[in-house]
Amino acid sequence: MNQTAPASPCPLCGAHSAEYFRDRRSYLQCQTCALVHVPPPWHLDPGQEHAEYELHQNDPEDPGYRQFLSRLATPLLDRLPPHSHGLDFGCGPGPALAAMLEERGHSVALYDLFYHPDASTLESRYDFITATEVIEHLAHPRKELERLWRLVKPGGWLGIMTKRVRDRDAFAHWHYKNDPTHIAFFSEATFKWLAEALDAELTILQPDVVLLRKPASADRRFH
Repeated sequence: MNQTAPASPCPLCGAHSAEYFRDRRSYLQCQTCALVHVPPPWHLDPGQEHAEYELHQNDPEDPGYRQFLSRLATPLLDRLPPHSHGLDFGCGPGPALAAMLEERGHSVALYDLFYHPDASTLESRYDFITATEVIEHLAHPRKELERLWRLVKPGGWLGIMTKRVRDRDAFAHWHYKNDPTHIAFFSEATFKWLAEALDAELTILQPDVVLLRKPASADRRFH
């Protein structure tokens, strides 16, 4: 599709966005929270999106895949009290992270729009929620993150794994943007905005891992 990007407010904070980069798609950047996002005309429909996911090879027993997920699992496990109860949001067909956390004595519910679409898991409260390689796929990140944040108990954790935008030059050569299912790209500035909006304690770890902790005495949404 070769067309001018339509006006598209930021799907995270609702502010004005300006064109950031263009290749086969257009990418806009929010002028408030710095989210880089792909306008709706370039979004895949659910069938196309599912077909792309079917091309992925993520074996829960693969040591390399487990090592990849340990970048989030290890720092989260270091912070969880024994026998915590969590949700693996967007777990995919082979929920390896959930298995890794359960092996350490925690219980983990599963939710995935295509592979584990049990909406009842989105009605409970959790000590922790993980979203590994998920939020870059969200057409409505504000809606989904607000929903997840409501499910985190006071004092609990939201662990996110997604590669972060650095700058325009790096973005131009970034393989991560080339996946047609990737439509929302967070930067360090975006996560700082998100933490402030949620009144969350933010811990930025590796280049693709952040932890957000809900205050023990508060339970709020975006403001």
